Amino acid sequence: PKPVIAAVHGPCIGAGVDLISACDIRFCSQDASFQVKEVDIGLAADVGTLQRLPKIVGSQRWVRGLGLQPEMMLAPEALRCGLVSRVLPDKAALLEVALGVAVAIAARSPVAVQGTKINLVYSRDRPTPEGLQHMATWNMAMLQTEDILKSVQAALEKKGPEEVPFAKL
Repeated sequence: PKPVIAAVHGPCIGAGVDLISACDIRFCSQDASFQVKEVDIGLAADVGTLQRLPKIVGSQRWVRGLGLQPEMMLAPEALRCGLVSRVLPDKAALLEVALGVAVAIAARSPVAVQGTKINLVYSRDRPTPEGLQHMATWNMAMLQTEDILKSVQAALEKKGPEEVPFAKL
């Protein structure tokens, strides 16, 4: 699995909220708004919003309000509750930051990036000791990859990750 970055500008409604709730990193512009509208058309949000949002924002109260009424959330509140990591002034700044983060992640070892995502997802719903055990097992296997040697060598040579020929996954 690859990391997924959402860049939201303007209204993000219904299925849009479903989609961004599945993303790893979420940014938005100042004009963004978020609303779960399925209840207005006789449905319950059915593609992950009700399952993922409580874990993202850490509040059943907020998710119940958004899902049952449905309330509109503006960008500053989305930042306060943790739905987005950052609010940018406009679409251009939003895309610049989102693409910059994507480039920075892409410069890292794919083995390390994908391992991080896999372990974050694995540990999300499990007790910490179980997540730590999984991580230890995972890293024992990853010690066999050349990416670690290349990373250490690059660090010793004072090179950045973008200069390292990592494995392609």
